[in-house]
Amino acid sequence: MADSNSVVTSLANNLLVAMPSLADGDFAHSVTLVCEHSDKGALGIVLNKPLEMKLGDVLAQMKLDPLQAAIASQPVLRGGPVHTDRGFVLHRPGGEWDSTHRISDQIQVTTSRDVLAAIARGEGPRDAFIALGYAGWEPGQLEQEILDNAWLSLPMSEQLVYDVPFEQRWQAAWQMLGVHSSRVSLVAGHA
Repeated sequence: MADSNSVVTSLANNLLVAMPSLADGDFAHSVTLVCEHSDKGALGIVLNKPLEMKLGDVLAQMKLDPLQAAIASQPVLRGGPVHTDRGFVLHRPGGEWDSTHRISDQIQVTTSRDVLAAIARGEGPRDAFIALGYAGWEPGQLEQEILDNAWLSLPMSEQLVYDVPFEQRWQAAWQMLGVHSSRVSLVAGHA
């Protein structure tokens, strides 16, 4: 655990890959994009847990009509167990939206209704997907979970985030690390 004099190295714009031993139902076999990380805690969006809900369901709740059936049929992700009624649109940079947080030059998160209205019209940002809820960590909690062997961290990968199908992202992250997940020890070692 970090003491009050230590400096937190930000993991923002990194991916957290759940270790095979992580059995928590919300995070087992998950890949999470860290959107914010400081001495005040961390916030991330799980990138590989589709809900049964589709984008058309979300748009209908907001009284927005999708222009095409392909828009309505897009999957919605379970971004995490916190505030599952809040929507987050992860997308490549581009467009002017009312409430956008720039994570890096490759990815932004927008939380305002205007981006969903644009998506419904077929005019939304390129390579966008929607998540409901987020993962949150108190100060020092994420650092401790990493020390406890719950997560591995790797830099955000555009290919993994935008090109790999949701259900293949966890294994793809392990491949990026050069390791097969079945060969990872379930016990952490610390020197």
